[in-house]
Amino acid sequence: MVFRERLLATPLLVILSALSGLAMFLPALHATLTSLHRVAQAFFYSGILVLIVTAMVWIATSNWRPRNVARSQLASLVGAYALMPVIFAIPVTQAVPDTSFVNAWFEMVSSFTTTGATLYDTPGRLAPSLHLWRATVGWLGGLFILVAATAILAPMNLGGVEVMSGRSPGRGADGLSQITRVADPSQRFLRYTLLLFPIYSGLTLLLWLLLMIAGEVNILALIHAMGTMSTSGIGMTGDLSGLSTGLWGEALIVLFLMLAITRRFLPGAQFALMRGPMRRDPEVRLASVLIATTTAVLFFRHFIGAIEVAATDDTASAFRALWGTFFMVVSFLTTTGYASGEWAAARSWSGLASPGLVLLGLAIIGGGVATTAGGVKLLRVYALFRHGERELEKLIHPSSIGGQGAQARQLRREGAYFAWLFFMLFALSIAVSTAALSLMGLQFEDALVLTLAALSTTGQLADLAGAAPIRYAELATTAKAFLAIVMVVGRLETLALLALLAPSSWQR
Repeated sequence: MVFRERLLATPLLVILSALSGLAMFLPALHATLTSLHRVAQAFFYSGILVLIVTAMVWIATSNWRPRNVARSQLASLVGAYALMPVIFAIPVTQAVPDTSFVNAWFEMVSSFTTTGATLYDTPGRLAPSLHLWRATVGWLGGLFILVAATAILAPMNLGGVEVMSGRSPGRGADGLSQITRVADPSQRFLRYTLLLFPIYSGLTLLLWLLLMIAGEVNILALIHAMGTMSTSGIGMTGDLSGLSTGLWGEALIVLFLMLAITRRFLPGAQFALMRGPMRRDPEVRLASVLIATTTAVLFFRHFIGAIEVAATDDTASAFRALWGTFFMVVSFLTTTGYASGEWAAARSWSGLASPGLVLLGLAIIGGGVATTAGGVKLLRVYALFRHGERELEKLIHPSSIGGQGAQARQLRREGAYFAWLFFMLFALSIAVSTAALSLMGLQFEDALVLTLAALSTTGQLADLAGAAPIRYAELATTAKAFLAIVMVVGRLETLALLALLAPSSWQR
């Protein structure tokens, strides 16, 4: 009982540090089994070192109690993205001697924020165990944001929940932070971790097993399963053209990517708008419309203005183009970033060399609230759409009354207001980040693509959205450091950072 009480009172960062040390033994085991002894030693000794230091810090902070619980939780989120990539980078610098700590830190920030941008894009640059470590860090980052969205952001009306509740971001129902009346950060985090971890890991193992049954290599199947569940899009190569499973493997990945569209399939956060049938779920409805419309536009463009550039018109090529387009739309709408092996056929069919604006737009919209996906979120876009629809209706019929119940009216009013507020902050972040990267010597188009890739946590946009691929490895050190900060801002969202910095959050 005493040990349990001390464990629940442990600061959140100490718990995360201990979990990171334990996670290092997975690539160490894989490296040992594949006779990569130097890599195995780097991860094994780093894990031991992290656990020892964590134990010392745990003893030193055993009696620590936060003065302001609400602000402590938000500070813990920011602290996690500041501290954890540094810890994750320790074994990378030991296993890859010819890399710098800044590069290793950037790689781990990208993985932990589920962005998926990589500096090591040269084939054979990293050992398979290091790719497994990148996928593991991304997987942990996906689990962390799932738990944080439920245990920390949702009670404070942040992360998109403010659109459903209609209450001010950073505050609870009575104007005070709800989170001050409940358990401390570590207790809530552990509680929801125990709730979500079995399902999250079980689905990952299920996808891994299905990919192996379909014919994929064990390690590659595990990496793709982790990259899919966390929507990090991490793999050994930049696309899925090397999948041994072909379309079957991509179909399995698309099936599990649906978990990034709505949270209703996961426990712990059943909001008011998620309690009806799925056909009335705003996020599912909007995602279905976007996927169907975008896929149809790109596919039928062949028959409108791209016939002369298409290679063939047979049924097989048409199906390949349709599937490649559909997969890419789902992948980038959920901010995963996996590129279909049929994407080249889809581009040839549509007659567009690189539909970068389409991919950028999908990534900006993003996935569902309280999921591992990034972006603006489907619910915010839906609220703005319904608000615009209602305003147009009032222009035609000024005396009309908006129906569909109190929840729909709240979504069109207060929800739309908070969605618009977030969208303006998102747009301001794009402008500031693009200007800063331009001042660092990047061309405007490249700076814009990199900014949107970082803010939407879709790092693969750098390879696919521009006229030519942008290599992160060729960026200056200052640009890498700045992009890493932008990734954290995109993952945490600007409203959460403003709630942390607001003077009202400093009160007890």
